[in-house]
Amino acid sequence: MKVATQTIDIGEECIKTNYYGAKWMIQELLPLLQLSDSPRIVNVSSSTGKLQHVRNEWAIGVLNDCDNLTEDNVDEVLNVFLKDFKEDLLESKNWPLTISAYTLSKAALNGYTRILAKKYPNFLINCVCPGYVKTDLCYNCGILTVEEGAQSPVWLALLPQGGPSGNFYNRKKLSPF
Repeated sequence: MKVATQTIDIGEECIKTNYYGAKWMIQELLPLLQLSDSPRIVNVSSSTGKLQHVRNEWAIGVLNDCDNLTEDNVDEVLNVFLKDFKEDLLESKNWPLTISAYTLSKAALNGYTRILAKKYPNFLINCVCPGYVKTDLCYNCGILTVEEGAQSPVWLALLPQGGPSGNFYNRKKLSPF
C-alpha cells in the first residue's frame, strides 16, 4: 500500500538533494576541512534511513559491507533503486513503499558517512537523526522544536578531539545503521 504519493520526479529530486547535495557540498569543503586542527562533518540523516527500512536484501548487503563499501557501490544502489522505481517495480523488488526515495537517500548518506570516516581517520565524521522535529517536512507534526532537534547535531560537532567517528546517532544515542 502506497501511503504517500510518490513520483519518479519527486524521488529523483529527493535523492539529488539529500544524498548528492550533501556529498557534493562535502567534496567542495574537504580542502578547507583538511586545513583544520579539528575537522568535523555531521550529516543530518534520519532513522528512516536505517538499513532495516531499506528492505531490499541486495541493497542492505551492499550498504552494510563496511569493508568493501565505496561511493560507486552507493551510487549503484541508488541507480538500481531509481530504475526499479521508474519501472514500477518497488513492491516486487522489495524496496520500501512509503517515502521510499527519502529512505534510500538517507541510507545512502549513512553509507557515505562510513566511507568518509574510513577515508579521513583524522576527521570526526558521523551522521545523526535529530528526532521527529516540527518542520515543513512533516507538516509541523513533529514532537521536538527546531531548537531541540539542533541539539544532537551540535553535540556531535563539538565532540572532543579523538571522539567517535563513522557512527550513526539517534539524537545523542549511538544506534546501529
